[in-house]
Amino acid sequence: MAKAALKVESSPGGQGAICEESPVFSCRPDCLSFGQATYYQDLLYRTIKIGTELEFALPKMAKRQELEEELIATLQPSQDMNRLGRLGVFDISKEHCGIEIRVIGRHPHWDSQVNQYRQIIAPLMAKEVRMRPTCGLHFHLLSVGLSEPVPEIILANLWNMTRRYAPGLKFLTSGGESVTALCRRRQHNAHQEVMRQSPEEHTMAQIQAILKDSHEVPEHQNFFNLEHLRFNEMGQLANFHVEFRYPDGDLSSHSITAKVFLFLSMMLKAVEISKFGLLHVGRRAHWQRKQELLDLISNNDGRLATSETSACLPFLDEYRQNAKDLLRFLKSIFILLDNPAEIVLQDLARQPISLRRDQGCQWQDIDDQLQGLLSPAGSLDELDYKICKVIELGLVDAKERYRDWLVGAAYLSNCDAGEVERRLTKYQQRKPLWSPALGRVVFFR
Repeated sequence: MAKAALKVESSPGGQGAICEESPVFSCRPDCLSFGQATYYQDLLYRTIKIGTELEFALPKMAKRQELEEELIATLQPSQDMNRLGRLGVFDISKEHCGIEIRVIGRHPHWDSQVNQYRQIIAPLMAKEVRMRPTCGLHFHLLSVGLSEPVPEIILANLWNMTRRYAPGLKFLTSGGESVTALCRRRQHNAHQEVMRQSPEEHTMAQIQAILKDSHEVPEHQNFFNLEHLRFNEMGQLANFHVEFRYPDGDLSSHSITAKVFLFLSMMLKAVEISKFGLLHVGRRAHWQRKQELLDLISNNDGRLATSETSACLPFLDEYRQNAKDLLRFLKSIFILLDNPAEIVLQDLARQPISLRRDQGCQWQDIDDQLQGLLSPAGSLDELDYKICKVIELGLVDAKERYRDWLVGAAYLSNCDAGEVERRLTKYQQRKPLWSPALGRVVFFR
């Protein structure tokens, strides 16, 4: 692919500088139409599952085989990617750090996934497993039942989005125990090739080949791993399976679930921006600074498999800002998903797990802190069920006025109209709205 011309938008002051808050795009002939973007966003949302590899170290004095057998009996892995099993665990196996639990991807849903990871983590906490620097948390985005090839520009934009926000992503997902060791060493999540290879200079199939043949970084150890992808003769994606390897090990169900939605949001945003061209990584000075920040936080210079991060301390606000810039960039997707992930991610961008552990927080403390950010779900009583039944079954409809509907719903629910109206405010997650065309209140979720 020939290098595309870069279209630079002018800043408000009339200068030609690229503003980090206003990303620009390289012109490409394969941009998606608005209709195509809507279609592929819906297709990938329906077919992409996000699975994890949850690694942890053995408790002190524990024997690996005995612990592995106990966890197999408790978590009941299915050994079948097409069968979720009791807790969605695929298998439990030996890993260089101790033990790895592979969790099958499921359709992302906040409450379901928090509950799933809470139940997986509970027996680990009971056994007092350790999260050491050798432990990572890998996220796999893979398509199940994909009906057609995916345009290459979507992957190219996801690739460049990862590069553009790499320092913030590494900071947000860091889980070390000390400010001098914010994260594990880069050996098993190396960023050198990812930052070096640009889709303005190569196709994504060519980049995959470069990563495969690299003598500097083994293919499967890349920060953003493409080894599982297949391309068709047109250069499009015949499947969709990418792996983000850089997050550190994690034992917080709210943190893990928020990161599931982070990567889902990045993928959906990559589709959305493919209407405009290829996302640019930023002007030269910003790009060089991002590479410097990434080298500071992710290296092989620390002790005991850690990254030596002492030099990062004067620049923590730069890492925070890059992470916040990403979350701002993803805002349109968070609005569509309408769940608490953004709230948790904003807090992790401010203070990642690594800084909390440095302050002495234990894993349960961290999970409690993140859960405390969320408004508790209101409980529903018998009257709520009666009102929801009226709405869902359309038992009162064809009314000319909203007030008439309230009176009818109140009669069937054995309460007054004011109480029905007050109760509707409890159901905001389902967006109850008055439909003049139907003459009744309907749930839009």
